[in-house]
Amino acid sequence: MALHPQIAKVTDRIRARSEQKRGDYVALMEKAASQGPRRAHLSCSGQAHAYAAMGEMKGDLAAGKVPNIGIITAYNDMLSAHQPFETYPNVIKAAARAVGATAQVAGGVPAMCDGVTQGETGMEMSLFSRDVIALAAGVGLSHNVFDAAVYLGVCDKIIPGLVMAAATFGYIPSVFLPAGPMVSGLPNDEKATVRKRFATGDATREELMAAEMAAYHGPGTCTFYGTANTNQMLMEFMGLHLPGASFVNPGTPLREALTKAGTERAVQITHQGNEFTPVYQVLDERAFVNGLVGLMATGGSTNLILHLPAMAKAAGIILDLEDFDDLSKVVPLMAKVYPNGLADVNHFHAAGGLQYMISNLLDAGLLHDDVTTVAGEGLDLYRQEPILEDDEIKYRPGPAESLNDKILRPASDPFQKTGGLVQLAGNLGRGVMKASAVKPEHHIVEAPARVFHTQEAVKAAFQAGELNEDTIVVVRFQGPKSNGMPELHGLTPILSVMLDRGQKVALVTDGRMSGASGKVPSAIHVCPEAADGGPISKVQDGDIVRLDATTGVIEVVGADLEARPVAEADLTGNGNGVGRELFEVFRQQVGRSTEGAAVVV
Repeated sequence: MALHPQIAKVTDRIRARSEQKRGDYVALMEKAASQGPRRAHLSCSGQAHAYAAMGEMKGDLAAGKVPNIGIITAYNDMLSAHQPFETYPNVIKAAARAVGATAQVAGGVPAMCDGVTQGETGMEMSLFSRDVIALAAGVGLSHNVFDAAVYLGVCDKIIPGLVMAAATFGYIPSVFLPAGPMVSGLPNDEKATVRKRFATGDATREELMAAEMAAYHGPGTCTFYGTANTNQMLMEFMGLHLPGASFVNPGTPLREALTKAGTERAVQITHQGNEFTPVYQVLDERAFVNGLVGLMATGGSTNLILHLPAMAKAAGIILDLEDFDDLSKVVPLMAKVYPNGLADVNHFHAAGGLQYMISNLLDAGLLHDDVTTVAGEGLDLYRQEPILEDDEIKYRPGPAESLNDKILRPASDPFQKTGGLVQLAGNLGRGVMKASAVKPEHHIVEAPARVFHTQEAVKAAFQAGELNEDTIVVVRFQGPKSNGMPELHGLTPILSVMLDRGQKVALVTDGRMSGASGKVPSAIHVCPEAADGGPISKVQDGDIVRLDATTGVIEVVGADLEARPVAEADLTGNGNGVGRELFEVFRQQVGRSTEGAAVVV
């Protein structure tokens, strides 16, 4: 199938916009890759330090005869999604030895859980943790003794940070090894119902705790289609996972076999193998466009609107909100997974999952097939799904039909003809909205504004009965410069109650929601942010605000915002407590949200 002209147009625009930056990046990577195995350039003393614990393999390592794989791990056992990684290093080392290679844990990176820090001070470090992860991975790989890297990570900021690091070390191959989603627990819609009842005082804290514990109940990612699972989709669409690796549950024979197969593939694509594939060749503009297409087709997390530009920038590629918007206009929404529907990712995977979706999008001309992936040349390889045969991974054609059209539909008969994300622009600046989760009748909202500087103030007003009319809730000074851009997911139950009452309601913020952005229309990532003197800092209570996802408009109706003074907020309290002191330089140096809110790239 010929490539859709809009896909080609956006790809060409990204290529042209990035020409100088990408050219400089590729020249650096080619020069570094041409130097061969990195450890050959170390001093004898340096190599002795690096190999001291490697036993009988020390001689082969010193001679450069065997590939050495660096493991970057985000393991901790506080995160359910990362707890399975505890056993991965030994599995990887054994798999490497079985094919005549070695593997070492190069370093660990932090991995925090937004689910734990929602509404808490720690959430103000969440977005910045992405850049810390990139830095920490860089430290691990800086010893220059690795011929390839395997990355163990899943959740919200971890995968973007690891991709930023992989791109920076783009002259060596990189394979990403996921852990998979936990098995299904309490359905997400039932959990959400209890949350709303608790917000109105109709459910006890004991009922709320029971529902939460039944939903998040075992190892693996949360089963809703939030940022963590959107990350896994991206890694497959962008060719950094093995085909079919994303949504296999932890602790299963297939999961372990995929980990072994990923290790073996990392060995094969080193300088010492027959298919040298440095990751800079994988991470080109076509791979990022494929990732954007996957984001739209699945109705993925709004957080990736921040992460993808930062990831791309590390690879010398410049993305803009217009790229998201233009692709969304032609990429159909093919999946309904919570919060966009009732199904979870296990149901999505069983219905045909990523293999069906990639195959269908390729046939529709909506994906680039002519890409390099860790599995080989061409995204066509990702039509296949893995099975176990004699304890080894074999591949067979993925499903040609959806097994549940309430969850997964073809591009020719989608849930929506356009993707899940809409760019908004107007006299309030630029922002985005996840339209796929919002009913069409709520795509246009016009109502008086109530302005807040914290989500706690919103909750207090709600409890005091002050939010009983049609309202655009404006929450500002929540951008990266203000306080690290915490998620405002804690407002979802309140806003949902207001919507269910029949009120016109929407959220406008320079902050962000989570990957679970729900049914309430929300203009998020509004830029410039209030701390930069953006127009959102000039909105006043009672202003009529219009949010229109059909035309891409966000504006204060009939107001001359330029003539108004910039509101000020006392942000001194954002600089201390729970480690915030350590991130002052991040708040000072962070870029705009439209450019990925990055510090290190």
